[in-house]
Amino acid sequence: MAERRVTYREAMDIKNTERLREVLGTLPPFVKDFFRAIDARATTRTKISYAYDLRVFFEFLKAMNPVYKDKELRDFTLEDLERVTARDLEEYLEYLQLYDVPEDRVKGGTRETNSVVGLKRKFSSLRSFYNYLFRQEMIHTNPTQLVEMPKIHEKTIVRLDGEEVQLLLDYIENCSSTLTGKALESFRKTKERDLALVTLLLGTGIRVSECVGLDVEDLDFRNNCIRVVRKGGNEALVYFGEEVREALQKYLSVREGITPLAGHEHALFYSTQRRRMTIRAVENLVEKYASAVTTTKHITPHKLRSTYGTALYRETGDIYLVAAVLGHKDVNTTRRHYAAMDDERRRSAADVVRLRQEADRQESSKNDA
Repeated sequence: MAERRVTYREAMDIKNTERLREVLGTLPPFVKDFFRAIDARATTRTKISYAYDLRVFFEFLKAMNPVYKDKELRDFTLEDLERVTARDLEEYLEYLQLYDVPEDRVKGGTRETNSVVGLKRKFSSLRSFYNYLFRQEMIHTNPTQLVEMPKIHEKTIVRLDGEEVQLLLDYIENCSSTLTGKALESFRKTKERDLALVTLLLGTGIRVSECVGLDVEDLDFRNNCIRVVRKGGNEALVYFGEEVREALQKYLSVREGITPLAGHEHALFYSTQRRRMTIRAVENLVEKYASAVTTTKHITPHKLRSTYGTALYRETGDIYLVAAVLGHKDVNTTRRHYAAMDDERRRSAADVVRLRQEADRQESSKNDA
């Protein structure tokens, strides 16, 4: 009997579960109650993010209050949490903007920063934790409800225009003429992979996490589609066109000559170390090529996703189709992203409806004269 294939998603779930248990071992026992409560509705990726966020909060309490200086994180009590005030949480938000990671966690120590998005996520994790404890009557005060969430200001969607997309693909295909030595040798080894990967991102709008999670068995050339695992764990079929098909088939002919390391046999995209490519590796790849095409836009895999969504919306005007293809659970998420395009379409409508024909207007002008 053939050995059952372990998917990328399953492997990541195992890894995240191991990390979660390790982190929870450093935190107070009652924190485990919270994670048992959210177990059925949260992915392992969400749970480990929550655990990291809560650990930072307990480290803040230890660092900012001399009373807790010699206290281990696991020894904090519910009474300690009840002593936290709204003002303490405001200081916590300020602390998150720039803080030192303890040396016992990172050798030599390091400093972390958070954007407004990071601040909101970390505070949202803490609020969920406090809400659970309050509902279970494990604490009798909930200061997180007295502090406003950090406000995220809407940003203009950064994406490549049609000409830039063509320049990007042409550059990946032809940049060997500008390279020499080891750079040229390295490029030749990964050219078909890089072109297939970027073409796939631009031609389907899949997330970078979905891309690195693809196994070769997820390809279906009969129906021109791939099977991806969306955020939340749901599977979906994403269809692609002939340009994506051709790029993938060229890469697969190269992939056949690669002997992967054990445990990476099924991965679609291999690194130069013959392992499954990581998210960071794909981010570096996209940024490297895009920087040669545009210096005014910081292009990431997510920006390629926005590029695809924009192109699809321009062609169809169907926001529900865009939401379905991009895997947005709520169409309002999609609508917020493409609100500026909606306004653009409404403006263009002003010149679409003609109240009078040109000849009629000219005749009227003559009569007035």
